[in-house]
Amino acid sequence: MIPSREVLLVEDNPGDVRLVREAFAATDGDHELHAVPTGEDALRFLERRAEDGDEALPDLVLLDLNLPGTNGGMILERIRESPELRRLPVIVLTSSEASEDVEACYRRAANAYLTKPIAPDDLVSMIRSVEAFWFDRVRLPPQ
Repeated sequence: MIPSREVLLVEDNPGDVRLVREAFAATDGDHELHAVPTGEDALRFLERRAEDGDEALPDLVLLDLNLPGTNGGMILERIRESPELRRLPVIVLTSSEASEDVEACYRRAANAYLTKPIAPDDLVSMIRSVEAFWFDRVRLPPQ
């Protein structure tokens, strides 16, 4: 049996949270999606989980850039600066197509940068691709 995968979605738009939940539900995978609306909430969630050890951390973080308070770029930077969190796969999932945002995220060591599709079916397709790649194909270093 394939183990359940945990995903942390950092997204302040309730409509986008709903769409991502629906996209994950439309896949064949077994997921537990945790959604938080701010970068500060994401850091608190991750720090609490890190205290419980590597196994308690989510398998993947989906991070929006345009967040209230501390933006996604700064959250990515904080994750990469933390010895307990730096190994987490972080995919930036945002509406921005600006090349300077893409460049800044990769400079901060994002694992991938994806632009949110407009059509719900395209989002389902994207989430299926993310799931297949990050959960089925990628081999991460041991804890």
